[in-house]
Amino acid sequence: MKSQALRVLPVVVSLFAPSILCQDTLGLDDGYIRLSTTKFDVQIVSDAQVLASLKPAGGTFDFLPFDYLPLRAKDGQYHWGDITFRYRTSGSTAWITGDSSKSRKKVTTLSTGALAASGLAPTLPTGPLNITREWIDVSGDLGLQFTIINSGSSAIEIGGLGFPAEFNSIFTNRQASDMLRLCSLSDPYIGMHAGQIRVAPTSGDGPALVITPIGDTPMEAYRNLAETYYEDTAYGSQVFEGFYEWQVLSKAWAENEWSGKEPWNEPSSRTLQPHESLRYGLRFSVAQGGVRDLDSTVLRTGTPVAHGVPGYIIPRGTAANLFLEASSAVNSTTVKPVGALTLVSAGDGHYTVTPSTSAWGRVRLTVAYADGKVQTIHYYVTKPGTEAVASLGQFLTTDQWFTDTSDPFGRAPSVMTYDYEAGSIVKQDSRAWVAGLSDEGGAGSFLAACMKQAAQPNQGEITKLESFVDGVLWKTIQTPDFAVRKSIFFYEPAAVSGYTYDSSIDWTSWTSWNKASSYATDRAYDYVHVAAAYWGLYRAGRAYPNLIKSHTWDWYLNQAYNTIIRAMKADVGYNKVGLMGETVFGEILADLTREGLSSQAKTLTAAMKSRADQWNTEAVPFGSEMAWDSTGQEGVYYWSKYFGHSSTVTKTVNSVLGFMPTVPHWGWNGNARRYWDNIYGGKLRRIERQIHHYGSGLNSLVLLGAFRSDPSDSYLLRVGYGGTSGPVSNINEDGFAAASFHSWPDTLKWDGLSGDYGPNFVGLVLGTGTYVVQDTVVGLVAYGGVLTSLGDSVSVQTADPVRRRIFIGPLGVLISVDAGIIDNFSYVPSTGEISVTLSQLSSVPVAAKAVLWAESTTGARNYSVTASGITKTRLGWQIPLSSDNVTVKLA
Repeated sequence: MKSQALRVLPVVVSLFAPSILCQDTLGLDDGYIRLSTTKFDVQIVSDAQVLASLKPAGGTFDFLPFDYLPLRAKDGQYHWGDITFRYRTSGSTAWITGDSSKSRKKVTTLSTGALAASGLAPTLPTGPLNITREWIDVSGDLGLQFTIINSGSSAIEIGGLGFPAEFNSIFTNRQASDMLRLCSLSDPYIGMHAGQIRVAPTSGDGPALVITPIGDTPMEAYRNLAETYYEDTAYGSQVFEGFYEWQVLSKAWAENEWSGKEPWNEPSSRTLQPHESLRYGLRFSVAQGGVRDLDSTVLRTGTPVAHGVPGYIIPRGTAANLFLEASSAVNSTTVKPVGALTLVSAGDGHYTVTPSTSAWGRVRLTVAYADGKVQTIHYYVTKPGTEAVASLGQFLTTDQWFTDTSDPFGRAPSVMTYDYEAGSIVKQDSRAWVAGLSDEGGAGSFLAACMKQAAQPNQGEITKLESFVDGVLWKTIQTPDFAVRKSIFFYEPAAVSGYTYDSSIDWTSWTSWNKASSYATDRAYDYVHVAAAYWGLYRAGRAYPNLIKSHTWDWYLNQAYNTIIRAMKADVGYNKVGLMGETVFGEILADLTREGLSSQAKTLTAAMKSRADQWNTEAVPFGSEMAWDSTGQEGVYYWSKYFGHSSTVTKTVNSVLGFMPTVPHWGWNGNARRYWDNIYGGKLRRIERQIHHYGSGLNSLVLLGAFRSDPSDSYLLRVGYGGTSGPVSNINEDGFAAASFHSWPDTLKWDGLSGDYGPNFVGLVLGTGTYVVQDTVVGLVAYGGVLTSLGDSVSVQTADPVRRRIFIGPLGVLISVDAGIIDNFSYVPSTGEISVTLSQLSSVPVAAKAVLWAESTTGARNYSVTASGITKTRLGWQIPLSSDNVTVKLA
């Protein structure tokens, strides 16, 4: 994101200007038809009979933008009840398109016994398809049903069929408090007959909504809808992402706009003989208990549900768990690519899922049920976590390592933004920060490289990074008073005589800053990257003192501290809002305290408390440089929890749950809402729902932290671990990490630039671990490890990407180390005794010792290392290590 990169829409506009109303083709002047079921209060537009308002019965919250309907009454604007299709007659190759929104006419009212019914012929192009729409009562839920009849004399192949989905995700011209009070966000599970759309209020509090199939209505694809941009709602912008549609059939799209792409599901079509009919429908159900009640609500509709542990991003060679719940038995399972996964039934719907040692990337598991339903579960297979982290560090400090010391901007040596598709470092970009080693889009690569050393230090990488610190970071990116520049690349030919700017780039863009603009130090977000980079090298040098040469470990810690304090000065903007990755500020404070640097710790605590106290007075404390955002929550959560502001903590956790779903799809499971950052850090610059952009890793810190405080709430872990796993999927087989995955079906690939991946990796390093939970649905399981119950003991082999953090939910204890790894652990539930085995990672230098910390997160019990001869240090225990395993006991 950029402080100067967004043209914010005016806060106040004339919402009901005559020029808008005269374009009304929905027929709003003729009013609405009020409908009701036991679960919903409904309004549909009288003339068009599309859905206008959808509220839980007796409630006031509307899942639809009823208040903005006068602004969305024009041709080409989509609503629930619209239909799009493509068909061709037998023997023809060209597809013919139909769309009920394109040229609206009053539909024909019918009497069918439904709540409301209409013939759509007046609002559709002339053709052989006769379509009837019905709003029906489905056991108290609302149903939307279409009957399609071939009224022609030839067979018709239908290769596209979609149902546009509209929700109140329009933030345009709304105050923050109104967004939280009125709006909602939706995400799909593209799972065929188990497919669904989940809708949560942006507050994350109150009833949620889920849309599931009626009969044979699979979600085969999920297509973004194009609408004309109008200033009054700003469709397809940072304040209004846009809408999508549930696609039952997608062959016509796959043959054309999506040609050459690998869709989520096999594209299909249906053939209708003359006078033959098809019926499709969707069911709207309210989850009164909110997002945590969505799965049980889906089950009540007869739709299959799946739970994956640790989720759907899984490393090669390590068994995961899959739990299926359905009203019908499993007939068969198939995997594409063949052999990528091995399924073994453990009975009662429980399967172990093991990727092959050669599997990579997207894998689709198809489950066929006895009742004819088909469910697809979407996995992503990665390298083993520690190998993925190692390959990332290697790529960052080789392929992305810039060494041209003649560079007039002073960027060498450094880890720079990389274009994987071009196979080259990005030396010039119209966005100054992308090529300028600052902001998320330019600092992301050096941030990831330095944070990697905190998790998995490497001598060669650290040597290079120390030269970066002395030659670029502390020399040019930062000023002598610890201020951080917004970019060190700029467009000002007169200031770099003899340098040739790329003439193919549009240097007139407002993103092409001159030197003064680039050298400005007024953006607090940029200070986090620098503080975190220093902290990563501090942690590596503190635990492995022989690896750092240029400075002592305490120099790095003090650099981190002073960078934070400089960020809090009055001349730096946005320092009163939550900052992406600032959980690392908390880590720095913890380390200042452990090192006995009490004066610095006191000063930093006071600076953070003033911010947390302010947030505690605000109705919506998640402000940022954007109109709506999912970046402030992490910082607000950390410091509100630290200072005991419990109501703000609860508000923040709920907010994250409002934009972070859990479904059986690697792309959306734990995927925090982000949809504009490809414009600022990506190669393909457009507004779209991004998959595992940095919101996943950072917002997982909120949910994992909340779970550690309440281990009974397994839903928090299910979503949070999906988020902390997301950043592993971004790392490809070469070690390149993309900023995000493009979710639109015409693309479905990782972005070409490394961009702002770094903050995502921060979330991984600070959040990942092995978590044991007594899950309310599937029982005792481990996320990020392999659990075995033997008699009165539980044993777990760790398998997460860092292997330095474990959390035993049933005991409420968090254990971490600063060196080596936690290879495995066990505990006795009846006594609470814990045994932890420490070891060395083969790809990392041998550590002579490790400091182990144990924290009771629930206040249930304080743990201590019980072995004799162990030294207490830095508020923990110093454990001598060897090349072999070392086991310590805690009680």
